[in-house]
Amino acid sequence: MKNAIKFSLRIFSFLFLISFLTNCKKDTAISEATDVNKFIYNDLKDYYLWTDQVPNLAITKYTTKDALNSFLNGYSDPNKLFTSLLYNYEIIDKWSFIVDDSQVIDDWIQGISETMGFDFMLARIGTSGDVFGFVRYVYKDSPAAKAGIKRGDLFMKVDGTQLTVDNYQTQLFTKVTYTLSMATISETTISLNGKTVTMTAIQMQENPIQLDTVLQVGAYKVGCLVYNGFNADFDIQLNDVFKKFKDAGIDKLILDLRYNGGGSVQTAKYLASMIHGTSTSEIFLKSQYNTALQNYLIDANGASSLNESFTGTILKTSATAETPINTLNLSKLYVLTSDNTASASEALINGLKPYIQIFNVGINTAGKYVGSITLKDWDENGVVNQNNNWAMQPIVVKIANKDGVSDFVNGLTPDYLAEEDIANLLPFGDQNERLLRVALNDILGIAQSSKKSLKSEELGLKKVFDSQDVRPFPKQMYINAEFIKH
Repeated sequence: MKNAIKFSLRIFSFLFLISFLTNCKKDTAISEATDVNKFIYNDLKDYYLWTDQVPNLAITKYTTKDALNSFLNGYSDPNKLFTSLLYNYEIIDKWSFIVDDSQVIDDWIQGISETMGFDFMLARIGTSGDVFGFVRYVYKDSPAAKAGIKRGDLFMKVDGTQLTVDNYQTQLFTKVTYTLSMATISETTISLNGKTVTMTAIQMQENPIQLDTVLQVGAYKVGCLVYNGFNADFDIQLNDVFKKFKDAGIDKLILDLRYNGGGSVQTAKYLASMIHGTSTSEIFLKSQYNTALQNYLIDANGASSLNESFTGTILKTSATAETPINTLNLSKLYVLTSDNTASASEALINGLKPYIQIFNVGINTAGKYVGSITLKDWDENGVVNQNNNWAMQPIVVKIANKDGVSDFVNGLTPDYLAEEDIANLLPFGDQNERLLRVALNDILGIAQSSKKSLKSEELGLKKVFDSQDVRPFPKQMYINAEFIKH
């Protein structure tokens, strides 16, 4: 009997042990990572430019599903997972970003935002904590335009409160409606002039074509284009501007990119073709991706697929038909630049340099020669996962010109150094406007005078803030994701 009980106990113990081990195995199994985290990891591993510099993105790093799930489950916040996988985040990679609502990126690409509709800069005099605003340009058909705000206007107060280095963020960027108290410079004093302007922000799309005009300068007809963003929605309108220039028989072109932080590489190619020519045998830009993606694209499509050539047509879209490009076939281009001239603007200048003479007027450009794509949680058929509305805009490509010139970390240097006098901003197209005047003098063969004292320097004006810096995702350049999805 004892032996039977002992045997039974042994059987029970064995069965209990098996059950315990089985339950333990179930309890310790690695759970599936979230759709968001898997999307972030897999797409960065496939497309991110600097995968070779990020150990956790190495192809051999997580060879089993459990190992990858274990890593991904260590991040409850997708934002932290994303930034942990970037190469020297905010030092080398200062541009990749992620959002939890893909519509945010869709709106950004189209230039849509809630805005009063004016670009400005804040500055202060000496050591004073008070700051003053200088309007650099106004969006067409915006609340600011309808209120009569124009380039060169100054303001000091918001809703009766003097702007300071401590309160300007709250006063200017947390209100849907506010009243500006305008100001005037007299001699060395900035003071209120009694004028006030009330505006309410609206959701609107900025038209990047700020000004297009033909100037008669001596014996020359000079086309002047102020262009503030490479937005594909305005490609046809941009092409129409070049038809206007062509019909007018312009001799020279001045392209003002001072406030152009970039945008679509395809639009840059269209603009380059409008300026230089439409020969598809000439390479405009060359692309470089991470090692695995580069090899894949070459194997699948040939090495030439990494090149962007000039083109004779604007491709058909859902809204527009295929359109022949109006080209000027210029041999020289004048470009007005600033430290806000970035990405696609720099790609345009760099890509044209092997073909035509570029005369840059201004200061060094931003120095951004890498581009991004929009990534959503697509399946193999291009359908977005309805359970994951996150989207990424990671850096995936380095851009060079046909001669391989890239990596201009300090920006493109001007041929003639000229700073904008923010205390004395003349209208765009005014022939006495500081940077435009330098370009016109070169066209006329007038020797450039030595640097004149700026009114802003006489006032001891010091830059505090640039509204370009709070635009959604500034200084970006992007390519179409369809080109490299696989």
